[in-house]
Amino acid sequence: MPALPDFKVSPSVQPKPEDYDYDLEKALSSVVGLHAIIPNDAFTAETLGTERAGNGVLISERGTVLTIGYLITEAETIWLHLNDGRVVPGTVLGYDQATGFGLVQALAKLDLPALPLGDSTMIPLEEPVVVGGAGGRQRSVAARVVGKQEFAGYWEYVLDEAIFTAPAHPNWGGTALIGPGGDLLGIGSLQLERARERGPNEHLNMIVPIDDLKPILDDLMKYGRPNRPPRPWLGLYATEVEGKIVVVGLATRGPAQAADIRTGDIILAVGGREMSELATMFRKVWSLGNAGVDVPLLVYRDGRTFEVTITSGDRTRFLKGPSLH
Repeated sequence: MPALPDFKVSPSVQPKPEDYDYDLEKALSSVVGLHAIIPNDAFTAETLGTERAGNGVLISERGTVLTIGYLITEAETIWLHLNDGRVVPGTVLGYDQATGFGLVQALAKLDLPALPLGDSTMIPLEEPVVVGGAGGRQRSVAARVVGKQEFAGYWEYVLDEAIFTAPAHPNWGGTALIGPGGDLLGIGSLQLERARERGPNEHLNMIVPIDDLKPILDDLMKYGRPNRPPRPWLGLYATEVEGKIVVVGLATRGPAQAADIRTGDIILAVGGREMSELATMFRKVWSLGNAGVDVPLLVYRDGRTFEVTITSGDRTRFLKGPSLH
């Protein structure tokens, strides 16, 4: 049975129970370790690996665990590691491509308290929070909210208002953002760097806000995905470079690769609209219709500009479905 990474957070940034108006130990006991095994031939195996480890948060005493979806995408085996040393199997309940949330169902009784969902829209900047990892205080970080703003990810992903915290948790995937009321305000997704005027760059965690989960939670529980048409997916990885959108990678067998988009191409326009920002580009693609819609691009490559149309796809159709238990 796989073991989780062995590490401890520096004592200087570990949360102290006396600093909070809720039962810190009880709240942190709701955070579990998560280890997922993915088949070698899975679509995401090349980019995300075949063994993924992180955290999850118990949000229902019936054994529902909320995590970040990339940990469990295409997983055939999932183990949940509890703070008391127990390890229990789990299975994928659902995954939402738009928000990035994933749900796991424990296949044994956990006997742990569930962390209630809070209101992430109300958390102010500089608010003291805890970024909780599996293993209690020694694997958690006393942090503060340092930003709330739009976030665009190179993998065709946009959050209207992500939450950013510092100092960063070293094992951020699936961590619990615990607010001053001892409730769950978000799930850890990434570690990023922010430049400072002086000294080295500051490491931040990007947190997916819990209020993005609330409209889709029932659908994820019932159907495994939100009950809405899938967005058009191009299958490209892009970044902003000096006000230009540059393709830095392609999903194998994805729509962009099929349309002969290449690494290094610059996307000048989508549907006749000039592009200079990732979030604007992705939202324009999504505005054209549902998955399967044709997406016209204006592309610059090797000194020439040309038009190309990508027939978009449904990203979930490229993924292996969860194993049934």
